[in-house]
Amino acid sequence: MGMDKNTMIGFALIGALLIGMLYINNKSKMEYEAQQKLIADSIAALKPKKDTTLARIDSVKVDSIKAINQTQGFVKDTTTPHLMVLENDVMKVTFNTKGAQPQIVELKKYRKFDSSNVLVQTGNYNKFSYAVSTGENKTIQTENVNFAVENTITNADNSKTLSFKTGDSTGNKQIIHQYTLKPGEYMMDFNIITKGANLFTNNIINLTWQAEAAEIEKDSKYELTQSHICYNNNDKFDFEYAAKPDTKAFNNAINWVGVKQQFFIAALAAKNKFESGNVEWKVPTDSSKYIFRALANVKLPVASNGNTALQLYYGPSDYNILKKYDNKMENMVPYGSGVFSFVKYINRYFLLPVFDFLRNNIASMGIVILLVTLLIRLITSPILYKSYLSGAKMKVLKPEVDALKLKHTDKTGTMDQQAFSMDQMKLWKSAGVSPLGGCLPALLQIPIFMSLYYFFQSNIDLRGKNFLWANDLAAYDSIYQLPFSIPFYGDHVSLFTLTATITSMLISIYSMSTMQDNSNPVMKYMPYIFPVLLLGVFNNLPSALTWYYTISNTITLLLQIFIQKYVINHDKILAEINENRKKPQKTSGIAAKVQAMQESQRKLQELKNKSNKN
Repeated sequence: MGMDKNTMIGFALIGALLIGMLYINNKSKMEYEAQQKLIADSIAALKPKKDTTLARIDSVKVDSIKAINQTQGFVKDTTTPHLMVLENDVMKVTFNTKGAQPQIVELKKYRKFDSSNVLVQTGNYNKFSYAVSTGENKTIQTENVNFAVENTITNADNSKTLSFKTGDSTGNKQIIHQYTLKPGEYMMDFNIITKGANLFTNNIINLTWQAEAAEIEKDSKYELTQSHICYNNNDKFDFEYAAKPDTKAFNNAINWVGVKQQFFIAALAAKNKFESGNVEWKVPTDSSKYIFRALANVKLPVASNGNTALQLYYGPSDYNILKKYDNKMENMVPYGSGVFSFVKYINRYFLLPVFDFLRNNIASMGIVILLVTLLIRLITSPILYKSYLSGAKMKVLKPEVDALKLKHTDKTGTMDQQAFSMDQMKLWKSAGVSPLGGCLPALLQIPIFMSLYYFFQSNIDLRGKNFLWANDLAAYDSIYQLPFSIPFYGDHVSLFTLTATITSMLISIYSMSTMQDNSNPVMKYMPYIFPVLLLGVFNNLPSALTWYYTISNTITLLLQIFIQKYVINHDKILAEINENRKKPQKTSGIAAKVQAMQESQRKLQELKNKSNKN
């Protein structure tokens, strides 16, 4: 038995929805050529030789104090800037005394596509600054102030604190930037400690934060499509796609704003919220070493005790890590969005715990995906069975449906479609067959597919893991690089995409061979169109997703053959249909309305036909 027309319509709808969703999620808003270049030279140029001796630190203090005494106030940089380091077991932060701010942030546990360390922040663009009043109608930006360095302190909880200080010669006005980094943490506490009056207009710090998203992944174009500007506005999370330059204004209080790339995040948070602000982002039009830049302007009320608390996050887009901060930053991990935002709950509370359990006990990530797929197919097998059972019932009723077609077809070959539909509904009802029996089970599988689609694109644990010929399950697998680019396909050949397409095609061929009614040319060729479209859409997607789809297709094909040949009993189905015909027929409210509407349309058509004859 095969798949009835409703089942095929269901899968056609799935195809249309999925192709549309995949196209939207993978279309880059701005076309530009991504040429991967090493940034080691530029980083080396930014790094003066570090002197960790106490004498050097004292020298910085003396130079800074000397400059302050010379000008009797906050001054621009008159001494040579120095770099200081604060680090733990997962990250290393290099600070510049000019502006007393992070200049280079290196994540120790992650590597770029070229095997170099991941630098979440580097370069001259990445910085923050705010204006400080130095006298009547005079201000200076902190990025131009060279701060003195305090000794690094190790606290009781093994966290480390590094402080930078500046002020006027009298000591009545002071600003301290204090950074505290705990062991194993990617979130760094940042306190702006102020002393003195009239440092800020209306006691508001107008903070400017600039962040640059450097190229980290193999495919920078795809990385851009997965990059977002994220924010928590008035305790509600939201995001904007970074692929298209734009500006976002915040009229309400915001907790934090972040620059999220495919797998890494830089974010600025205020413990007592920013009063308001805006963020602007731009995408380069040339082959730059970054994929986009963001500039945020936020208003930060100065704390009454002079200690304004901020936080800086530089780290992975990892749901489990972000969740523990209890500030909704975990929403930056895109486990579902748009019309499919509800699938994030499937990913967070079912798929992620199962995945974490398996990966903690199984070395091969490819095998983990295989076991996850088997579990999902086991859970959804009842849905698949109902779909095939509905198809079997439809096939049993096919001779009677064909008889109804002949009954309502006149000598010219024209069929009264309304009358046929009414009688067909009565036939299905009398046999206890639902016309949506094949369509709804197929549609119910869409949330499963979309949850996995988001999961395999967003889970950082897949990054850098190899399996078979795929070097990175979080990126596409390539067995051959084409000397040219094919529209809608790309410039490489993904083998897992080919296996996913071939298995999808085999399912279509098998379904068509057992389909009871393939006279409709659209339904006849639709199953073949979807796999071909997948070939182009999936070619740039993570190999974890195409590997899953290959396994899922194979299992679906085997289940389809097994259920149809060895589980479904045609004689039993026919006997059940005959028994249903003997039972009193009950019409639901919806069915009654549908029948009444069809009857009304039929009568109107009859009146129209009579008037035409007259």
